Amino acid sequence: MRSPVDYRRIEQAMARGTRDGSAAGELFAAAATVLEEIASGRRALRAVRHPLGFLCLPVRREGDRGVCVHVFDDAVAEPPPTRPTTSPVHAHSWDLASCVLYGQVGNLRVRVRDDPERPTHRLFEVHSTAPGTHPAGGMDDAPAVDEIRPTPRLVSAAPGPEETGVAGGIYRLPAGEFHTTVVPPGTAAATLLLGRSLPGRRDLVLGPVHGPAHRVVRQTCDAAQTARTARTVLRRIDGHHC
Repeated sequence: MRSPVDYRRIEQAMARGTRDGSAAGELFAAAATVLEEIASGRRALRAVRHPLGFLCLPVRREGDRGVCVHVFDDAVAEPPPTRPTTSPVHAHSWDLASCVLYGQVGNLRVRVRDDPERPTHRLFEVHSTAPGTHPAGGMDDAPAVDEIRPTPRLVSAAPGPEETGVAGGIYRLPAGEFHTTVVPPGTAAATLLLGRSLPGRRDLVLGPVHGPAHRVVRQTCDAAQTARTARTVLRRIDGHHC
């Protein structure tokens, strides 16, 4: 029987962050527990190929909260991930808290302002139309479909500060703040992520000024690749969560 995911303990550990040395240990232990269950088949889920180029293990979604493991590793993402259809710069409709399990993960904040005269991008809304398509949540048997819809807003974007985390590092990002995730080329990383949806918000992404509306289907991995991904992540964090 699989163990339940304790949202409250994960949330409390994320909140304590680097102030408490035991916080990272609790998060590593929680990740190791669910990864062992996924690898053994006791937790029935399938990894999802996210449009931004990583694999998502949707551990659990309940109400406005979700927990998942994000894996940035071309070696397990066969075939290699595709490029985003818009740009990698996006803003969530949910508050994010994330713990780096291994590797190096950069969180580059992006300054976005309205600029109808000399825009660099158009703002697009992402409408997820299939059940279970929340980036931090679970999924059902139907593939997740994202409707990417252009808005009238023309904007300019410029890089802001970058926060880089290594194993055990915890970072947060409020809903609505534009950013992109940066993993050094040729390296691998994974994170344990907790998301909390906020009412009335939309997922947003920057795209071409003249980009059209389009849809993206999130491909689901089979059971073998899902288990292989879980084993790879578990092997790389083994020893750190003890």
